[in-house]
Amino acid sequence: MSDIMNINGRELIELLSLAFGPSGCEDEVRELIMPRASAVADRAYVDRMGNLIAVMRFGKGEAKKKIMISSHMDEVGFMISEIKEDGMLGYGCIGGIDPSVVAGRKILVGDEKGQISGIICSKAIHQKSPDEREKAVKHDKLCMDIGAASREEAEKLVKVGDYATFDSEFYAFGKGGRTLKCKALDDRMGCAAMLEIMDSFKADPPKSDIEVYFCFTVREEIGFSGAGTAAANIAPDLSIVLETTAIGDLPTTEACRRVADVGKGGVVSIVDRSTVYDRELVDRAMEIAKAREIPAQLKRYVSGGNDAGHIHKALEGVKALAISVPTRYLHSPACVASLDDYESVRDLAEAVMRDIYKA
Repeated sequence: MSDIMNINGRELIELLSLAFGPSGCEDEVRELIMPRASAVADRAYVDRMGNLIAVMRFGKGEAKKKIMISSHMDEVGFMISEIKEDGMLGYGCIGGIDPSVVAGRKILVGDEKGQISGIICSKAIHQKSPDEREKAVKHDKLCMDIGAASREEAEKLVKVGDYATFDSEFYAFGKGGRTLKCKALDDRMGCAAMLEIMDSFKADPPKSDIEVYFCFTVREEIGFSGAGTAAANIAPDLSIVLETTAIGDLPTTEACRRVADVGKGGVVSIVDRSTVYDRELVDRAMEIAKAREIPAQLKRYVSGGNDAGHIHKALEGVKALAISVPTRYLHSPACVASLDDYESVRDLAEAVMRDIYKA
């Protein structure tokens, strides 16, 4: 496995995306990120919720403004809810997962201390009635197969309350290998971008008197994010959320529902189902993108939500901006995104932070 201290871009995204980290079990991801964040930050710590927060201070005087930039470490996954008599496992979803994307998929079952392999199984097409073949099998009719022949055998390997994630390989494809596929691109791409921005700030510090809080947050996928408590403790003047956004840029999707397009840059949100974003910030981000020739696009459909939904309501309120990587097939074992769009998100977030409180 690559050393996280010496990689960027595609390699960094791959390392982080393959880590095991469903909501509530982000330990492996946090332990990967901590040494690199600690190496460049003035201070790095883990709060009571499990968020990893790295603080960088800039300028010559006392910090006049606080910026909070965040990405969540967790991914969608499953929790083992039952060990059946025949050794099969019942499960519940952690986060929103379409049942149509799970049957036959490889999984990893366990916790932060280790995992074993398994498969999510359902009846083969030969055993399905004509009516069943027309519908996705619901999660409560599916189960997990870990190769155990009995409950007793399965209980030696797993326990109720264990987690599971998709076991998905990472690969690059398309022109120049610039298209990426893996589980958990949501939101390990955001985490990777923040680490790269930290390195850039270390090499070329902003001139403004600011404190930047790089927050790698927990539990976003279940809607009870650690970002809210982080924001309450930090009391930032400005928040930038780096995310992915689910898109439908497919031939069968009408234009108004496509949300955004792969290859056209980072997606700046105006409004989603949890946040109305600060319009001044949205406009300024688009102006900066144009001035610096950073590809960017506006999110053109009201859908989804992210950590900003918790952050913008903290204390007296926080101005929020969300910049997302447009991503196909989100919350599946085969999320697909463009490395070009990832770089646009990274570069625009950095440019906004350098510009917004410029001395």
